[in-house]
Amino acid sequence: MAKSRAEAKARAFESLVVERRGAVLTIGLDRPHKRNAINEATIDALERVVSDIADDVRAMVLHGLGPNFSAGLDLNGIGDRDMAAAVNHSRAWQRCFEKIEFGPTPVVAVLKGAVIGGGLELAAAAHIRVSEPSAYYALPEGQRGIFVGGGGSVRLPRLIGVARMTDMMLTGRVYRAEEGAQIGLAQYLVGEGEGFARALSLAEAIAGNAPLSNFAVIQALPRIADSDPRVGYLMESLMAAAAQSDGEAKARVRAFLDKRAAKTRPERARRGEA
Repeated sequence: MAKSRAEAKARAFESLVVERRGAVLTIGLDRPHKRNAINEATIDALERVVSDIADDVRAMVLHGLGPNFSAGLDLNGIGDRDMAAAVNHSRAWQRCFEKIEFGPTPVVAVLKGAVIGGGLELAAAAHIRVSEPSAYYALPEGQRGIFVGGGGSVRLPRLIGVARMTDMMLTGRVYRAEEGAQIGLAQYLVGEGEGFARALSLAEAIAGNAPLSNFAVIQALPRIADSDPRVGYLMESLMAAAAQSDGEAKARVRAFLDKRAAKTRPERARRGEA
C-alpha cells in the first residue's frame, strides 16, 4: 500500500529507523536479532534524533521493530569498563532519556514482548505507554550483578513505587502486560498487533493540542509533582496564566463558547483497555 503524501521517507540510523508521518515522528529500535537490546550506537543515534526535532513535529512514537520493544542493555563489553567508563556510560543513557522526558515533544511508547532492564528505563521516559498483551516487564539487574543506570531508579518508583521496584530487582519478578497496566507501567492495554496504530492515533491527537498546553504538561507537570506544594501552586498559576494568554488558546476557547468545538464525552469502552 502506498504511503500518504504527508509521510516522508524513512531515515536509517545505526540501530534506528526514523519516519515522518505528518506532524508525528516515529522512532523504531532496529536490532530485532538482539531483541532490540540497546548498545552505545543506539544511545548515540537516539540522542541525535531527539536532540534535533523539527519545529513542526508535534508528537513522537517510540517502538521496537520485530516482536520486542527492548530487552535492555546489550551486555557485550560491559566487563571491559572501568569505574570512570561505567559512570560515563550511565550518564550518556541518562542524558539521552532526559531529552526524551523533558524534550519539546510528547512521546508515546509502544510496548510489546520484552520490556526489560534498560528497555523499561527507556519506556519510563516516555509520556504515554501503550501495551500489547505480549509485553512483559522485568528488572533482572540484581541477578546480573549490576544496577539500573538509565534513570530507572528515579522514574520507575514514580510509576510503581519503591517497594515494587525493589521486589523486581531483588527477586527477578516479571510482570505480564495486564499486571503492568494495573500497577502503572502502561496507561493503555490493547489487542495484539494493535499497539502501533493506537500509539499513532494518540500521537496524532496530542499533535492537535495547543503547543503551549503540551509544553506545560510535559515540562511543568512532573516538576510540580516533585516540588514543595507551595512552589507547585505558584508554578501552576504561572503556567495556567501563560497558557491562557496564548493566542491559540484564546481562539480555541472562543470556538468552544461558540459551539464550534466538540464537547468532551466518555469514549465507548473498548475491550482490553486499561
